[in-house]
Amino acid sequence: MQNKINQNTDFEVRSLDAMCINESNIQHKWYHNIKYLIIGVLFGIVFVKSEVISWFRIQEMFRLQSFHMYGVIGSAVVVGMVSIWIIKRFNIKTIYGEKIEFHDKKFNKGQIYGGLLFGFGWAITGACPGPLFAQIGTGASVVIVTLLSAIAGTWFYGLWREKLPH
Repeated sequence: MQNKINQNTDFEVRSLDAMCINESNIQHKWYHNIKYLIIGVLFGIVFVKSEVISWFRIQEMFRLQSFHMYGVIGSAVVVGMVSIWIIKRFNIKTIYGEKIEFHDKKFNKGQIYGGLLFGFGWAITGACPGPLFAQIGTGASVVIVTLLSAIAGTWFYGLWREKLPH
């Protein structure tokens, strides 16, 4: 009986953690992903034009000298809230007809630690994961160090995940 319980542990952890909830089972050809490249490039252009990737704008935000970044982040939060409400209210499915599921997550102290660590890294480097690639694309090659650090941090989290507060 004990072996049967241990076999399902990974599945139970994944379901409780809400990992890969909306993972699609549809297999596509490699060129099917070109649309994501195009959207990513357009999104990067929007980041550059809106000055979201500007180290100076980010520093202004953390020094409470400008509303610009707070306005961008706040409008993104509102758009996200409205989008989720619409998806739930009208039971909207993915473009391929698959159901979109939302699962509640419990609040815990690990989120505070992670948020503080993320915020400190953002303030020090002037970059968060979204704009990293747009910054590199504009020629700010020093941001490659930040990208490599983000990858190392993600690897470190995966390595120590079971021992960290969740």
